[in-house]
Amino acid sequence: MTEPEMYDVAVIGCGPAGLSAALNAAVRRKKVVLFGGEFCVSKINRSPRVDNFLGRPGVTGEALHREFVAHVRKFNIPMVNKRVINVFPEAEGFGLAIKDRVYRARTVILTVGMAVARMLEGEEGLVGRGVSYCATCDGPLFRGKTVAIIDYTKEGIEEATYMAGFCSWIYYVCMHTEPPQFEQDNIELLKGLKPVRILGADGTVKALELDKRIVAVEGVFIFREAFPPQDLVPGLELEGNHIKVSRALETNIPGIFAAGDCTGKPYQLAKSVGEGQVAALNAVAYLDSAGSK
Repeated sequence: MTEPEMYDVAVIGCGPAGLSAALNAAVRRKKVVLFGGEFCVSKINRSPRVDNFLGRPGVTGEALHREFVAHVRKFNIPMVNKRVINVFPEAEGFGLAIKDRVYRARTVILTVGMAVARMLEGEEGLVGRGVSYCATCDGPLFRGKTVAIIDYTKEGIEEATYMAGFCSWIYYVCMHTEPPQFEQDNIELLKGLKPVRILGADGTVKALELDKRIVAVEGVFIFREAFPPQDLVPGLELEGNHIKVSRALETNIPGIFAAGDCTGKPYQLAKSVGEGQVAALNAVAYLDSAGSK
């Protein structure tokens, strides 16, 4: 089997911080790959008017983001429209697992947006014990069982279809505005219901409580625009809901940097763009230092 291609810098997230980081690493002649997709659409896209970005008064967020992407594309940076499921250490850097393959990179820059502001009650204590954020990773563990999929992003539509092939019953809790139509007869669409808490007993998931109903389940899969960064990178140190970084935007894991809203307030465009550049420059310095040893 051919070894996966090795990149110098992998950037996870396609918002302003991620685009800035990818661009600045590429300008320094590093081999860069950028991961992004529907799950990481930036808040800037939804801003009807931006007045505090220097030199561009009154620009729409959508137009500004289009310009950012066009700038990055001029450097022929690969943009992978997939969610990174897990980042894990390797002998020469890191492996980045997506749904159907693994990428490799010597350094990683996390620009995953603001971490989940508030988990569901009961969620945090049941992660890995019935609560999951990846059907490809954990779905087969629930063969023949009943699960709930809480979908804020539409990503859960494909995952529900996949899991219907081996789960006995799936409750699909639609939290976006376009409820899907499933052909499988073991998927029940729940719309207009708000998840309240995940109920557990003996250390495992037993039920999902909605505002008007409780469903007995053995697993809960949650698809949000952002998910806990420590689930993406095991061992990553946090401060509250944010990734803990140094002034150089280094995390506690050597070779992994973070930038943008995921590092904390202020949640501002200029801060994200600036931190993306700083993280990239320090990732480049890290690579150059390692290469000189």
